[in-house]
Amino acid sequence: MATAAAMVMAACGDAPRGDGVREARGEAADAGTSAPAIVFLGTSLTAGYGLPSPDQAYPALIQQKLDSAGLRYRVVNAGVSGETSADARRRIDWVLRQPAAVLVVETGANDGLRGLDPDSLRANIQAIMDRAKAHTPAPTIVLVGMRTLPNYGAVYGERFAAVYPAIARANGVPLVPFLLAGVGGHAGLNQPDGVHPTAAGQRVLAANVWKVLEPVLRRAR
Repeated sequence: MATAAAMVMAACGDAPRGDGVREARGEAADAGTSAPAIVFLGTSLTAGYGLPSPDQAYPALIQQKLDSAGLRYRVVNAGVSGETSADARRRIDWVLRQPAAVLVVETGANDGLRGLDPDSLRANIQAIMDRAKAHTPAPTIVLVGMRTLPNYGAVYGERFAAVYPAIARANGVPLVPFLLAGVGGHAGLNQPDGVHPTAAGQRVLAANVWKVLEPVLRRAR
């Protein structure tokens, strides 16, 4: 239990909160604000907690992939360490004050670490989607799936994991099945807390997201 508690504190704890909105560096970002924005609403996993530079977090790596692919978008990293899905729900209107062509929703990791009710997680993510759809123009939404640690039992873990595909189906949005696929549980790809990816782990996260995001962007073109 002490190890699990330490992991919760690492994921939910002492990183600076603030508004969490910053633009990734890249060709499109350096060109100014005319390029359509891809906004990453997320937790410490998106914010790049514990990394030497936010340029090592997966949204910034997505900007590099966009530039290399000739897709003219600018990435906005709106990740906040310690944020639950309820926090993200409260913040979404502020985040979308600037128009977004695409909204990537990564939330729930801290809900799982705290053992919060999966039904509340589902309601919060649905509310985020509803608020995004109400904006004009409404962004294309990509949902990022998450799983939880086994310390709350198999039934809780199954209920939690099932939230994401259910919401994706109900809303007809693309789903990244599991953000931490290939990283979770691999010591060499995680920081000493066992929760937050290293720079190498973030590259795997970027590949997981890019696999779903790139076809969305190409269809939009």
